[in-house]
Amino acid sequence: MPWIQLTLQTDKASHDKAEQALLDAGALSVTYKDAEDKPVLEPLPGETPLWDKIILTGLFEAEINTESLKLQINSQLGEQTSLKLEALEDKDWVRAWMDDYKPMQFGKRLWVCPKHLPPPQTDAINLMLDPGLAFGTGTHPTTALCLEWLDSTDTKNKQVLDFGCGSGVLAIAALMLGAKHCDGTDIDPQALTASKDNALENKVAEKLDLYLPVDMPASQSQGNYDIVLANILAGPLTELAEQLANYCKPGGDIVLSGILETQSEKIIQAYSPWFNLDPIIVKDEWIRVTGKKKEP
Repeated sequence: MPWIQLTLQTDKASHDKAEQALLDAGALSVTYKDAEDKPVLEPLPGETPLWDKIILTGLFEAEINTESLKLQINSQLGEQTSLKLEALEDKDWVRAWMDDYKPMQFGKRLWVCPKHLPPPQTDAINLMLDPGLAFGTGTHPTTALCLEWLDSTDTKNKQVLDFGCGSGVLAIAALMLGAKHCDGTDIDPQALTASKDNALENKVAEKLDLYLPVDMPASQSQGNYDIVLANILAGPLTELAEQLANYCKPGGDIVLSGILETQSEKIIQAYSPWFNLDPIIVKDEWIRVTGKKKEP
């Protein structure tokens, strides 16, 4: 069925009132969008930060009287409020996303492919992923940086930790590239479910153990891993530097991403006490930091 979309601009101080006006008028959903291209990065735990200027969009049934709708919104927010009305045709949004998600190559051997499409190179290492599980599909530069590193390195018989595993794409790629075993951990139980489902799809589930952080065996923090992967955010990566270093064997590899180029210095400072770090690799303003764990 078609829909009516109403869009208005508000600010951080008035967003509650504007949202309530849309809901009172019959909005089925209300979405928020930055009006000034000022991204909010790395909120503290429990915070829900907002932009200074906000675009609110309400979605209404097509049968609604648009003139009455505008009158009601203006009566609550004031006649000066600029409203934009637009008719939307019905669309299968899941199918649209799947149609846009194409197989992607990372390095020489590795492809990440949506499982509803045949892989373009049947003799390659083809990681089949469900594009409906948006926990990491390789489309973001940070994931791509990690996948490219995995393809370029010797993972044969290695023990790997994927810290913040999301969809499990990095752990699964490591296993398909020859790793002996991987552990994955994530704070989101749904991410662990996605990782398990994707591991089953790629026939590596028996080599992948998944944990919430609180359930990670204490013994695993005693230098058990040849490779430690962490594609999260710069703030948590900085705070977790010693913990991630403890997971890594002497001579083992650390692979960090989820970091903006402007945040590189604090990551280098945080990890230099434990690792001999390589030059950073940049992709679309995001970076990858790698290094070898120093010998005792």
